[in-house]
Amino acid sequence: MGEAAVCIMAGALVAPVTAKLIPQAPLDGPRTVQNGIVWFWPNTDPQYKDILTKKKPPYIPELDDPSYDFQMFNRDVPYGYENMNNMSPGNSRLIIVAPRNFGVWMDPFVSRWMHHIMQNLVIDSDLYLLRVQEDKLMKVGPSNWEKVCFVPTKADANVVAFRKWLKKYTGAQIDWGTNINGSVPPIPPREQLMDRYWSHVVNCSSCIGAYKGLNALHISLQMFSVASVAIMAATKPGMKSIAARNTLLVAVILCFFLSLLNATFCAPPLPLHQIQTTESAFNSLANRILSQ
Repeated sequence: MGEAAVCIMAGALVAPVTAKLIPQAPLDGPRTVQNGIVWFWPNTDPQYKDILTKKKPPYIPELDDPSYDFQMFNRDVPYGYENMNNMSPGNSRLIIVAPRNFGVWMDPFVSRWMHHIMQNLVIDSDLYLLRVQEDKLMKVGPSNWEKVCFVPTKADANVVAFRKWLKKYTGAQIDWGTNINGSVPPIPPREQLMDRYWSHVVNCSSCIGAYKGLNALHISLQMFSVASVAIMAATKPGMKSIAARNTLLVAVILCFFLSLLNATFCAPPLPLHQIQTTESAFNSLANRILSQ
């Protein structure tokens, strides 16, 4: 699908213009491009032939303002439509377009994948909480959401209004049709819940490119380090160069940090015990080099 990110929004489907294949899009249905996004109506009924003349997609002027820069980001997350664009019960697709007109001078020096690492950190920070919240909501039933949700502030007014609207027009839940029973799947293991690789990286040209490049560099540095250690071990003590030893030490340090950076593409930062294990292996190899 290239960089496609497809979702249901305001009755229409939407995807970036870079999408090469959008399975949900009718071949002869109404469609338009706005804010660099392809919008299409998911119904080929003749009554919707001229729907775009009557119902326009939401327009955001800043996205077409040349003085603004914006980053587009998407990720599949394991919680439901209450929070994002629904895909199936307990699964949603988050789409973020963040326009800004400050600090744009940094953009040539900061790649998209660097921005995406930070955005993934934000999503990870409350991902588990939202998944547990949805599980509790499903246990009491969507119509009884007030029993498990405390919404006392003015900032919660939109949430309350949405819940009332959903209850009035849909019985507080989405009609998934006959192919999906509507039940939310059990909370998955942490590794699957916090996954970044399959939920974002493989669908992002910038992140998958950086992941492959850093991984190749990491492997090359590992091979260089192992080969250098073997050569130094076979070299007579009096012939060992301080410059060679320092070069090898730098390569080991780079391997260590590249392994941590590469891990952020696939999952959140490593747990403390894994970091300590990695540091222990790093320190052991570094001490071996320094002792040569």
